Amino acid sequence: MTLRPYRQILRRKSRQIRVGSVLVGGDAPISVQTMTNTLTTDVAGTVAQVNAATAAGADIVRISCPDEESTAALKHIIPQVSVPIVADIHFHYKRAIEAADAGAACLRINPGNIGSAERVRDVVKAARDHGCSMRIGVNAGSLEKHLLEKYGEPCPEALVESALEHAKILQDNDFHEYKISVKASDVFLAVAAYQQLAEVTDAPLHLGITEAGGLRAGTVKSSIGMGSLLWAGIGDTIRVSLSADPVEEVKVGFDMLKSLDLRHRGVRIVACPSCARQGYNVVDTVATLEARLAHIMTPVSLSIIGCVVNGPGEARETDLGVTGGGGGVHKMYVGGKPDHNVSTADMIDHIVKLVEQKAAAIEAAKSHAAAAE
Repeated sequence: MTLRPYRQILRRKSRQIRVGSVLVGGDAPISVQTMTNTLTTDVAGTVAQVNAATAAGADIVRISCPDEESTAALKHIIPQVSVPIVADIHFHYKRAIEAADAGAACLRINPGNIGSAERVRDVVKAARDHGCSMRIGVNAGSLEKHLLEKYGEPCPEALVESALEHAKILQDNDFHEYKISVKASDVFLAVAAYQQLAEVTDAPLHLGITEAGGLRAGTVKSSIGMGSLLWAGIGDTIRVSLSADPVEEVKVGFDMLKSLDLRHRGVRIVACPSCARQGYNVVDTVATLEARLAHIMTPVSLSIIGCVVNGPGEARETDLGVTGGGGGVHKMYVGGKPDHNVSTADMIDHIVKLVEQKAAAIEAAKSHAAAAE
């Protein structure tokens, strides 16, 4: 599908850093992150959760390292996973050094919180020696005392000032492989802070609405805040913070990016909400297809429309589509054109087969093009 000019988002220009094998910033795709909620010392459980998130599409996974036992466990976790791991560090500079030594690709840390200039230099040296990048993670709920005294309460200016103070510490140590986040649970506060920060630094930005809530409410809240920033071209990597399975965070993150045409992965289903005109059960069909097509990583668009009112128009815009008809017979569209009929009984299996064939054809074409270069 050709991208219309009104759907093009001009991304903010940021410098590029590396988080393990993943490029962040510059012209790199916006990466999707999540965080484990297992005890890090539960190596098997943490590995299983990281791998489940990876299977869902996570590019980067963060793991909390609150104590020495956790950084020790990190040494056993990292060799068993395939995505870069960010070690979440608070205050204890030794944990940062241990995490870098254990193979973490990035350290989430605020340099100003770990003590003396000598300790900061030790962390920077460990990061540089092990090829680690860093994330400066400012949060409205844990702003420095002097900034709260200066501004009276968490506000965009306070979050930005905190971020720049921490960034200066790294810059003074000639370390520039860092990204920044200025998260808040309040959507207005977070969005304003990111907007201001984007104007004063070229560092890649990690987006998030922190403590967004449960699956439904948190998805809505994150989509409003992060979606408005992404629409404005702000954001290089994202994490949807939900009180839910980390896999759900990944799914929501990718759906957000797909909705804005910023990144495509897997099957994008366009479906009607259904009504009395539907020729088949649209709701159940979509739920079944989402589950049956979850293994497809190749971008394929699919329209599932219950009747012929909007069906033909929607089907013209997708790779494959179906519109409901009468008597249990429905019209399949291929490449935007009506192609053949399918019965209700055979429809789901038939659509799965067509999607798999389309994905295989796309991948074969990509391989052929790559071989020809």
